[in-house]
Amino acid sequence: MIRLRQVSLVTSCRVLAILGTVILAPTFLWQGVPRRSAFVRRYQGPPSAKEPAPEGSQYNCQEDGECVVEECPPAGCRNSLDVRMDDMWYDLSGWRKAHPAGKHWIDYYDGRDATEVMHAFHSAKGREMMKRMPRSKNPNELEAQCSPVTPLTRSFRKLRKKLEDEGWWQRDLALEARQWLIWALVTGLGVACARSGGWPSVAGVVLLALANTQAGWLAHDYIHGVDSFADRMRFMGPLCAGMSPLWWSDKHNKHHAMTNEIGVDEDIATDPVLFVRAPDPKNDSWHRRIQHLTVPLSFSMLFIVWRTDSIKVLWNELRKKKPRKGAITEAVLLAIHWTLVFALIPWHIIPIYILLSGLITAIITTATHQSEEMFENFNPDFVDNQFRSTRDASVRNPFSKWLWGGMQYQLEHHLFPSMPRSKYPALQPILKKFADVNKVPGGHRSSGAMELVWDNWKLYSEVAHAEPKPGAPPTRGRQHHVTAVP
Repeated sequence: MIRLRQVSLVTSCRVLAILGTVILAPTFLWQGVPRRSAFVRRYQGPPSAKEPAPEGSQYNCQEDGECVVEECPPAGCRNSLDVRMDDMWYDLSGWRKAHPAGKHWIDYYDGRDATEVMHAFHSAKGREMMKRMPRSKNPNELEAQCSPVTPLTRSFRKLRKKLEDEGWWQRDLALEARQWLIWALVTGLGVACARSGGWPSVAGVVLLALANTQAGWLAHDYIHGVDSFADRMRFMGPLCAGMSPLWWSDKHNKHHAMTNEIGVDEDIATDPVLFVRAPDPKNDSWHRRIQHLTVPLSFSMLFIVWRTDSIKVLWNELRKKKPRKGAITEAVLLAIHWTLVFALIPWHIIPIYILLSGLITAIITTATHQSEEMFENFNPDFVDNQFRSTRDASVRNPFSKWLWGGMQYQLEHHLFPSMPRSKYPALQPILKKFADVNKVPGGHRSSGAMELVWDNWKLYSEVAHAEPKPGAPPTRGRQHHVTAVP
């Protein structure tokens, strides 16, 4: 027994030393990835956008937002692609292909207001750059056909400005260090126990599963972040959590922008394994009838699916003539991740802890949205959408708070995804008051954690026993593009 403890202690020290080296190294490797600026309170860019291009010409823009006027080709000028932000209409047709996150994002907001999404996902640099985009030629016509900004959204914009002025996006570095140390300790102990064999390996599986889930929560916070510290910590996604930020950002940000929008939000597009609504007969599956009985198995596959998708996305990206920035670095870090996993952890333990971590994470990630309202059409009021589709989880003991990783403050996160998660406990009462003052239907929604989990299982059970619904829209593949006013 003494010998076993000595071996475990030595192994733990070695693992922690390796983790320390691995954690520090990517901060240098990641220097090749463009930095997003630290968060600033308001726009600091030029005071006005570019005027519309003269007749017979059009703008072509680079990724950095620099746009030049060029003569239209013989086939004619391209159609405008008009997006409203902060009450001003911009023609983004010349910048569409240069958008770092992909042209589909620009397409989806053609003829729509993207103010809240713009502020939610972009750094100070990106927000300043947007002010240099060309103005639309027909703003009055566009305004007449676009949904007006609601009083609720106006109030939300005032709240956001107030929070920015008060410095809510500043990180507590001491707290960040503590979160990292806890993760590193749990990981090191998990590896040591897993390598010890016998009953300690069971504890190793649990500890590694918890560490894997926590790596996901930490990476989630940093990839959402728009400050310089979060940008330097993005490596945690591929290196520690085994997932690609490029894959994750596109999938997850779409979930944030169009939460519970059927046909667009991939987080609710889990059929044919799990159905959240009765499907059209042509999209049905035999498995739906027993899905409530196999939920644990289905949930357990979460990280296997996510990690496989990460590899697929990176592989396809690297095969392009011009891969997106950061793709090569992510591929290197993913390779290091899997090398360390297979070198440090007994192979028969690896699938078990990944499956257990998937179960834990899926229980948390599905419980706060799926039992809320879903939308068959685009909801132009981003703030209203978030209040109606999101519910907080009430967790009280320290272990549960750590386990949930900030996801218990789901509404706070959805309204302010780039804010450090450490700010959410103090933000919650502010949003409760905001909902009361602005008479938000349903108010600030919150339920006990176990109640949410039970409600989520009941949803799967009800859908399992429901009859197919002819004409029900599919959960994925709906066209994103909305034709702008010509």
